[in-house]
Amino acid sequence: MKKKVVVLTGAGMSAESGLKTFRDANGLWEGHDVMQVASPQGFAANPELVLEFYNQRRRQLLEVEPNEGHKALAKLEQHFEVGIITQNVDNLHEQAGSSNVLHLHGELFKVRSIADENLVFDWKEDLVLGDLDENGNQLRPHIVWFGEMVPMLEPAIEITAQADILIIIGTSMQVYPAASLVNYVQNGIPIYFVDPRPSVGESDFGNLTIIAEKAAKGVPELVTALCDTET
Repeated sequence: MKKKVVVLTGAGMSAESGLKTFRDANGLWEGHDVMQVASPQGFAANPELVLEFYNQRRRQLLEVEPNEGHKALAKLEQHFEVGIITQNVDNLHEQAGSSNVLHLHGELFKVRSIADENLVFDWKEDLVLGDLDENGNQLRPHIVWFGEMVPMLEPAIEITAQADILIIIGTSMQVYPAASLVNYVQNGIPIYFVDPRPSVGESDFGNLTIIAEKAAKGVPELVTALCDTET
């Protein structure tokens, strides 16, 4: 039976694919307060602004490709059972060939009904007011906004608890939800943290190895090392 590798990924995973971070140093998102463009209240107040904000994200995603880090994680499936839990709303893991990806914060290439969160549709075009579900309800981005529940958190906890190896890439171990997920791994499980500016030290967690590299360099190196141990 293959060992189970669980991978937690954040913004640093996709940055080298050319996806611009839309959060500025001052905390603004493309010049907007986060609550204007990523909250139910913001959508109620100015739906056109919110839809255009995500239309820009969607257009950009259509122009980029997976980097070597994404591709390496797909290759990891040759030797391990791999589950990826990502905070990213892009589909670059899937484009690279990873087959088991859980999106904590939703997906840019999907939209859903404002009246029924189970009515979800694939969507790669701009989304505008007047784009409706079959019942006449407006469609919205399939994104978990600030103040909303994270419906995939419980499945993510279940996956993390089964890990034989945990890999964290491009996301802080000190910020929800990655930080909370780390608490569910079994004692003694090897943890690898790939980030050019790691926010923790190896003494902060048991059995932690830090790889202080960007994803496109550090992840292939780690995947090669892990696969060598299984051949």
